[in-house]
Amino acid sequence: MTRVFNFSAGPAVLPEEVLETAKEDMMDYRGCGMSVMEMSHRGKVYDNIIKEAEQDLRDLIGIPDNYKVLFLQGGASTQFAMIPMNLFRNKKAAYIVTGQWAKKALAEAKKYGDAVAVASSADKTFSYLPDCSDLDIPEDADYVYICENNTIYGTEYKELPDTKGHILISDASSCFLSRPIDIEKYGIIYAGAQKNVGPAGVTIVIIREDLIRDDLPEWVPTMLRYKTHADAGSLYNTPPAYNIYVCGLVFKWLKKNGGLEAMAKKNEEKAKILYDFLDQSKMFHGTVVEKDRSLMNVPFVTGSDELDAEFVKAAAAEGLVSLKGHRSVGGMRASIYNAMPKEGVEKLVAFMKKFEEEHQ
Repeated sequence: MTRVFNFSAGPAVLPEEVLETAKEDMMDYRGCGMSVMEMSHRGKVYDNIIKEAEQDLRDLIGIPDNYKVLFLQGGASTQFAMIPMNLFRNKKAAYIVTGQWAKKALAEAKKYGDAVAVASSADKTFSYLPDCSDLDIPEDADYVYICENNTIYGTEYKELPDTKGHILISDASSCFLSRPIDIEKYGIIYAGAQKNVGPAGVTIVIIREDLIRDDLPEWVPTMLRYKTHADAGSLYNTPPAYNIYVCGLVFKWLKKNGGLEAMAKKNEEKAKILYDFLDQSKMFHGTVVEKDRSLMNVPFVTGSDELDAEFVKAAAAEGLVSLKGHRSVGGMRASIYNAMPKEGVEKLVAFMKKFEEEHQ
């Protein structure tokens, strides 16, 4: 069996060790005679799996006791609605629009109240992050919202915005667990798992307890209330049970490999290899302002659509797959998440050098 180097933005590469463990457990999980995907989520065996996954995540990040960890469904996109539904009191919110996902979140929030963009980088195709040191945030805004790492455009916050005392909400889908997180800076931080944590189908939400309300309007659906899931330990209905189990394996893999500080160091090293090449290449060019570059998603172009397409096709033939950029921007994009080994980035850069030499 030959595995490719998968640079997909999501669903994305998983650690091989995790896949091997899942393979071993597939038919018979730890002697119980069945697969995790067959067992009742109400049973003792699965209860241990989900509780262990939550504890490992708490240990990894250092999540304080006054925050709840929720394993939900519906992807990050459902959070675009859940957040205003659950947090609007004054029905006002401030959004920093740095890409498609923040833009979509803002549009969804506008359905429930007065959500405004207090900063945006749309003027330069989201190739940079706006200055967030002195934002004009409405005093009665219920929260300030960011997308912390922009999967499509390849920008990442190195410093969080000054929210001037307002609650910070972060969609961290594509950088979650790539580096240490100071949870207490957030009211809510959430992530669709399929980018840097696990399989598609589970969304992890870490929410401060005082934001879990029991006084919501009656029209808010039961399944879209954080309290519903917090009170039931993420087991109000059948959860994405198997996907949570795989996420749990990823948490153990991260702990075994030195935790988030060690992972951050590896990610910086991998990204440097690729960015250093892009900075000196005569053919390939990065598309993001240097100070705002993402460690997870690296977009680049040749300047020719035909050459971009030829490169993507030739790279795939070499086992370097899913390098085509998002349909909205074109070009190429290498997503180099936690599970992408350094060897994959080195092979990509070696191939880019070869391609450049052949097309001079």
